[in-house]
Parts: sequence; C-alpha cells; structure tokens
Amino acid sequence: MTCATPLVSDYSIKCGECTSKEPPFSKVLSYGLYSGALAEAINLFKFSGLKRLAKPLGRLLIEMDIPECDGIVPVPLSTKGLRERGFNQTLLISKVLSRELRIPVYMDILLKEKNTPPQIGLSAKERAKNLKNAFEVHGKINNLKLLLLDDVMTTGATVRECSKKLVRAGAKEVIVITLARSSMM
Repeated sequence: MTCATPLVSDYSIKCGECTSKEPPFSKVLSYGLYSGALAEAINLFKFSGLKRLAKPLGRLLIEMDIPECDGIVPVPLSTKGLRERGFNQTLLISKVLSRELRIPVYMDILLKEKNTPPQIGLSAKERAKNLKNAFEVHGKINNLKLLLLDDVMTTGATVRECSKKLVRAGAKEVIVITLARSSMM
C-alpha cells in the first residue's frame, strides 16, 4: 500500500487517489491510526507543549520496520508557526529516530517558506491548494534516500507537497513515516 490509507478490502493495494495519480513518495509507514491514546498523546505533545513526549512517541516509530535511508527530513513549520508553537514537533521526533537509527537529520534542507493557515477544517482540495508552493529545498540532496517525518497524515497534502519538492531537488526516494494516519471522515 502506498499512502497507508486504511482500505476497506483485504484485496486492495492502493487507494483511489494513488491509483489515479502516483504520489511522489514511494510509501507511507504509520505507527497507528489517529485515535484513542495515540491521538491524545500527539495532541498533548503538539498543542499543550509537552515536549517530553517526543522520546516515547519517537520510540514507537523505532518498533516499525524502517528501511535503510540516508537521512531524516522533518516536515518544517513556517517561521511564524515555529514562533507560535515554540518548537517543531517533527524535528524533536526526528532527533529521537536519528539517535536510535544512527542516521542524520537534515533539518535545514526543507523549509516552509510560505506561512499558511492551519489545515484543520479544510477539505482535501483546500488542503492541497493551501500548501501549493509553501515548501522549498535548500542544499544538495542528489541521489539520497530520505525519510520524510510528519506527526499525523490526514489527506496527505503536506507529505505530497514536501515529497514533490524533495524529488524535484534530486532525492532518489522519499519514504514518509508518521506516528498516525487519520481520515477526513
């Protein structure tokens, strides 16, 4: 399965969107569904500033079968978003993964140049439009196999836009890894 969308059939291997338009990433690995204790922990970490949750959340990802790669790229926040939150949750989790997997974090390769409204409450189409050209790649990533780390994937608009930029800049492959997979339902 490419984007990790929960499918209704055991015989399906791709969702409708991945079938109609091949994503720029090779696959998505998600620890779990965005519900229950996992959703609560992510929300406390992200919105209540409980940075100490980075380590246990990052360790959840270590339990997954993560393919070898050349580096981890955390999904960036805009300068305004970083100022408002005070930290980038994906960077903190990336650092945990980096220590455990012994691969570098490329925190300045992908930047969010455009300040965008929050994705919460937007439709899939609005989310994609909201993020169009919001990210830019700085530096050399020619022929690197990268893990793109995000906390939650809903429609995939963020990871699609980030992956597209990374591939256009020369990444050999982008594998998305998230704590949780959500749905718009």
